[in-house]
Amino acid sequence: MIKKAYNWASSWTGTIIIVLGIIFFVAQAFVIPSGSMKNTLLIGDMLFVKKFSYGIPTPRIPWLEIPILPDFNNNGHLIEGEKPKRGDIVVFRYPKDDSIHYVKRLVATGGDLILIQNKNLILHPKEGNEYVRKNYSKEQIIESDDKLWVINPYAKNHPGIHNDPNVINNGLYPSELFNMLPIKIPEGEYFMMGDNRDHSNDSRFWGTVEYKHIVGTPWFIYFSWDENKKIRWDRVFSTVESIEEDLIGKEIDINHKEGIY
Repeated sequence: MIKKAYNWASSWTGTIIIVLGIIFFVAQAFVIPSGSMKNTLLIGDMLFVKKFSYGIPTPRIPWLEIPILPDFNNNGHLIEGEKPKRGDIVVFRYPKDDSIHYVKRLVATGGDLILIQNKNLILHPKEGNEYVRKNYSKEQIIESDDKLWVINPYAKNHPGIHNDPNVINNGLYPSELFNMLPIKIPEGEYFMMGDNRDHSNDSRFWGTVEYKHIVGTPWFIYFSWDENKKIRWDRVFSTVESIEEDLIGKEIDINHKEGIY
C-alpha cells in the first residue's frame, strides 16, 4: 500500500494533483507588488499565503482565476472558518476586480465605528467603552458623545505602521488620507489599510471587504530581493511577527515612491 502510494505520488498525475491540492487548500505563493505595506512587507517579498486561516476559500485555477467549484455557501468559502481579527494582515481579493489580490492590515470589523482626523485613525470598537478601558492605555483614549475612542490603536504593536511627513494637506493629495467622517462597518465586512498609510490604495478609497473576498494571511517569506535584484537574506523564512519584532526601536524608512499604490 505504501509503495503504491509512493509510486502514485511520484507519477505526473499524482504530482499535479498534490501540487494543486496544496495551492487550492493549503498555501499559495504571493509576491508583494507595491510599497503599500512598507516597512512590514516590502516590494519583492515572496511569501506563502496560509489559505486555511479563515476557512477554506472556494478553489480557483491558478493564474486563470477560474473557480473549479460553485460557491455553495454564497460566501466565497467551501468551509467557513474563524473570521479575521483587528490587526491581522490579510490577503484578499480586490472587491472591484476579484481576479486581483491585495494585502493590507485589517483595522476595523463589522459593528466598529472609525474615523480619520489629521491622518490619525480613530476607532470605537463594537465591544464598547469597557473593552476600550481594559485594552488600551489612557494616553490613546479620548471621549466624544459618551463613546470612548482609541487613537491609532495599532501603531504600538505594529511598528511598521507610519505616515509620510512629506505628504501634507495642501490640496495636492487625496483628502481621504487626512480626514474621514465617522462610519460604521457593516456586519461581515472589514476595513483595510496599508501600513504605509499615505501611499496605500485601500478601504479609504473603495470601501470595505466582504468575507467572501478573504483569502488568507501571510505565512512566511520564502524569498526576497530588492529592486536591484539583490537578495535580502535577512528576510528569507521570516514571518510577519519576526519582522515586526525586528522593527521595534528602528527608524522607519520614509523614502517612499510618490502616489497611491
